[in-house]
Amino acid sequence: MFKLKLKPIVAALIIALGVSGNAFAQDNLVNAVKNNQSNQSKELFTFTDVINLENTPVKDQGSSGTCWSYSGNSFIESEMIRKGKKPVELAQIYTARNAYIEKGKMYVKMHGNVELGEGGQFHDVMNTYKKYGAVPREVYTGLSEGQTRNNFSEMSKMNEAILGSIIKNDKLSDNWLDAYTAVIDTYLGQAPAEFMYEGKKYTPKTFADQVVGINPDDYVEISSFKEYPYYSKFVLLVPDNWSFDLVYNVKMNELVDVVDNALKEGYTVAWAGDVSEKGFSWKNGVAYVPEIDFSVMTPEQKADMFNGPKAEKKVTEDDRQKAFDNYETTDDHGMHIVGIAKDQNGKEYYIVKNSWGLSNDYKGYLYMTKEFMKYKATAIMVNKNAVPKAIAKKLSL
Repeated sequence: MFKLKLKPIVAALIIALGVSGNAFAQDNLVNAVKNNQSNQSKELFTFTDVINLENTPVKDQGSSGTCWSYSGNSFIESEMIRKGKKPVELAQIYTARNAYIEKGKMYVKMHGNVELGEGGQFHDVMNTYKKYGAVPREVYTGLSEGQTRNNFSEMSKMNEAILGSIIKNDKLSDNWLDAYTAVIDTYLGQAPAEFMYEGKKYTPKTFADQVVGINPDDYVEISSFKEYPYYSKFVLLVPDNWSFDLVYNVKMNELVDVVDNALKEGYTVAWAGDVSEKGFSWKNGVAYVPEIDFSVMTPEQKADMFNGPKAEKKVTEDDRQKAFDNYETTDDHGMHIVGIAKDQNGKEYYIVKNSWGLSNDYKGYLYMTKEFMKYKATAIMVNKNAVPKAIAKKLSL
């Protein structure tokens, strides 16, 4: 850990701007779904594992919009396990720190016309891994002295302030990037150029190559929107895709085919999507698509939503496209799918690892129906070798 010492330029900006630690969008998201719960949910559900792939312990992202990094690095850790390697808890904030550097560059190039928030995409995890490498969390936590949980509120306001000032200039100075990086490093700590791990010296690049040992080019992002040609690539139009990366497009039900095949072959899946739904209960650890719309439910039906298995709406491609187009489906969270379970009626759910700590009925995990997964996913990331052969052929993988 490092001690937070404000450089003069940073201290002056804080005083001038009156920066305060306002609540984060991620905190607001957790608060928005905390009331989605029923009193007897755990007693009235019986889940039995069908597939439960090995993964590392659940983490807590704190007050930071870094779910994409926590779930993306959890995904990499499971890939290490699948490849027979000893898993390492990777530094989620090292990934985020490097993504914020790259995001700042894009923000300036685009004259401020891209997203600058804390969010990101799974390709950010792979892109920064490829460029910057990786480090163990014990080497880089992003926590200042005395901190136990991430809180990026003040840093985010500082980033907005300094880059907002930079893009107003007629001509950029030669050291604007150094100034911006100094703000991030003041809050998160300087990234290590080299470090010791288990008695051996590494750089982030050699650690990625020799210890983590994944090839970022082996991973693909897949989505499904009927407005684009199937089996082609398109730019996923969500604010956090600040790098304008391309994703593959498949039919909606093929998202399920990809996830099921991956899990059956021993590969986990990173899932990005919308959890700000009445059918998503973090407290009860269940996510489904209610057959009856919440707006017309009786108070008794609302109170009973998560008390055991319920009938689901059968989602269509039109439903999925419409929900995205009218902002019902937003790209607000990233999680890690690690298995399949059945309820007492034989219905299958995905076992999903979250990064909100252990504060729910299933100690950081939840059970998501296949309807919810395909309806509310904005994209998934998977090893390309886990894609079913028929779909892989259509995608020219």
